[in-house]
Amino acid sequence: MTQPELIEISIRDLGYEVEGRSILTSVGFSTKARRIGVVGRNGSGKSTLAKLLSGLEAPTRGQIRVGGIDPFADRAKAIETVGVLFQNPDHQIIFPTVIEELIFGLIQIGRPKAAAIEEARELLRDFGKTHWEEAATHTLSQGQKHLLCLMAVVLMRPKLIILDEPFAGLDLPTKLQLGRYLSKFEGQLLHISHDPSDIRDYDEVLWIDGGTLRHKGPAGETLALYLAAMTELGASDDIADLSR
Repeated sequence: MTQPELIEISIRDLGYEVEGRSILTSVGFSTKARRIGVVGRNGSGKSTLAKLLSGLEAPTRGQIRVGGIDPFADRAKAIETVGVLFQNPDHQIIFPTVIEELIFGLIQIGRPKAAAIEEARELLRDFGKTHWEEAATHTLSQGQKHLLCLMAVVLMRPKLIILDEPFAGLDLPTKLQLGRYLSKFEGQLLHISHDPSDIRDYDEVLWIDGGTLRHKGPAGETLALYLAAMTELGASDDIADLSR
């Protein structure tokens, strides 16, 4: 099977502020890697980067292009190009049944309801979850909700899926299962994590620290630098710096 064409993520002099506080400062990079990791400590600006790349927020300054489009200015194209899986599925699920949740995005982009339902049913078959169709979303476990959100995103056939700490709070078996489903996605993944093991096999990794891009390179290279810095920081006596 031919893999889909890779799109370019391009950021120039990106800055983002909230009430005068700088969250991201002068971030710039470009990549067309199929599997892109983003690592950094809590509060480093990783989740903000996800919102900016998906077009949910506008940068204070600088330029973002994902597949040649400005994701904030061109929302219609952004929805077709970029999908997002956030840390907490309860912030994404809005409908009472699985089938309703799955077809919502397709209907929003103009798919007739009957066609959307058939596509959703086909996806449920692909995932081995046909028995979920009429299940109440509130009865799903946390891991099942994560999987539902992933299915809803995959159903939209985006070129890029942004994953913002998708394994947070999951037990190991559920994490492994979700990771297996993610590995089947043929498009590009940008996976944000504070855990290097989640992205150690990725093509390229970005290290974000204090709102700036500290390093971009192959996974082994970037993660070695990140782990060395974290080890040094962890050996210090300044616990205030750890909670910054």
